[in-house]
Amino acid sequence: MKRRLFLLSGLALAGCGSDPALYLVEPPAPAKAVRIAVSSIEVKDTTLPAYAEASEIAYESEDGSIRTVTDTLWADDPTRAFTSSLVSHLSRATTARVAAEPWPLETWPQAELTVRVDKMLARANGNFQLSGQFALSSPDGVISDRMRSFDIQVPLNGEGSAAIADATGRAIAGLGAEIIAAL
Repeated sequence: MKRRLFLLSGLALAGCGSDPALYLVEPPAPAKAVRIAVSSIEVKDTTLPAYAEASEIAYESEDGSIRTVTDTLWADDPTRAFTSSLVSHLSRATTARVAAEPWPLETWPQAELTVRVDKMLARANGNFQLSGQFALSSPDGVISDRMRSFDIQVPLNGEGSAAIADATGRAIAGLGAEIIAAL
């Protein structure tokens, strides 16, 4: 009974807190769509570091520790949001049909994209860093398999969660450009 009362009081207190601000990740629109070597791409779920998978928006403090911005959250699950943003950007920036896994069409995709992120963080130096590795494979051999490292740095335009969300979107667009160049 005491345990149940404790849980109910905790839920009541949680309801009394303020609503956190929610932020979306939106890459900027590309200038125009370019033709690439494949007509379809399946984007596998992105792998993010633990601090970037959390709902809280992370940044690097002056002492090098990773902190979170108070009273703000990502509007969507970070892994899903990253993958969806990359899919959206590649769809708008290329002539290919692009979708996240599982592939929704009857005809299999000509290429598969896997992205593993090592760092995704607003750094204390005023830049947002997105680094890791991506791999492109083609089960039917339309393109040769390739793997590339990336290290994208974009300046933070301001401070706080809005600046971090904006920089995240621009960094994803930068990654998209590197992937397109590899195709």
